[in-house]
Amino acid sequence: MNAMTETEPFVHPALFYRGEQEYLAGTVPFVRAGLDAGEAVAVAVPEANLELIRAALGEQASQVQLLDMTQAGRNPGRIIPRVLRAFADAHPTRRVRIIGEPIWAGRTETEYPACVQHEALINLAFRGREATILCPYDALSLEETVLADALATHPTIIESGTQDTSAAYAPEAVVSRYNQPLKAPGDAPSMPYAQESLPDARHAAARRAAELGLPESRLGDFALAVAELTTNSVVHGGGVGALRIWSEDQYVVCEVRDAGLLTDPLAGRRPASRDQRGGRGLLLVHVLADLVRVHTSPAEGTTIHCYFER
Repeated sequence: MNAMTETEPFVHPALFYRGEQEYLAGTVPFVRAGLDAGEAVAVAVPEANLELIRAALGEQASQVQLLDMTQAGRNPGRIIPRVLRAFADAHPTRRVRIIGEPIWAGRTETEYPACVQHEALINLAFRGREATILCPYDALSLEETVLADALATHPTIIESGTQDTSAAYAPEAVVSRYNQPLKAPGDAPSMPYAQESLPDARHAAARRAAELGLPESRLGDFALAVAELTTNSVVHGGGVGALRIWSEDQYVVCEVRDAGLLTDPLAGRRPASRDQRGGRGLLLVHVLADLVRVHTSPAEGTTIHCYFER
């Protein structure tokens, strides 16, 4: 792999790999170069790839924060605040070097739009930061459309040992393209709410989730997510909204819909500062849920779907 020329503070290449040999050739030297430069290094990739890197690093693995991305980044909206920024913010005086693999062959069609938006939003979240984030893509297992999206979300691409500029780089266009309308099943009843009915909406949602098979151990998180979203609707979304609950595959899904507009593309994906007023509700929802999908537009308002595995 050609040496990366870090003329900008933030560097965000994608690595297209084919097989274990190319994977290790693209990741292990990257990690070792960071350690040699005195950088803080983290690796967040699916478990099988994590074990490959751990074994190849040998004793050096103890100098690297190693995370299973299928757990830490199961909800793509959680990766920036709880994985990438959490690591970078823990090393404020050092450049950080991270391998993050948020898209793998097991990702579902429901998860994928949030994954692509995550990759695009990394560029905004780390603008001006002293960081290098390398994102591997399995070019043998992933569809061509996924690789095409990677060209649009990463300014540079590494393939077959060569690094090139991506002529298709357009992260803002990707965020907009995957800002897709979200629909609930036609038989899912709509429950309107306002300020005075917020407790009733929360309790009704928890009861319905229990009826649909959500385990008792998750009902508290579900109710808290509903409370945060509906309260945000009342405060920021015009004072009223509508709530729907249904089952979908292995999930219980909560929909909150209102007339508000989310103007910050990183809403819910950036850590809240200590003195910040507001902005914590959607972040908490990303932490609680297994998946969060958002659609927002001036004409349609904002719809949020939260998925909790049964």
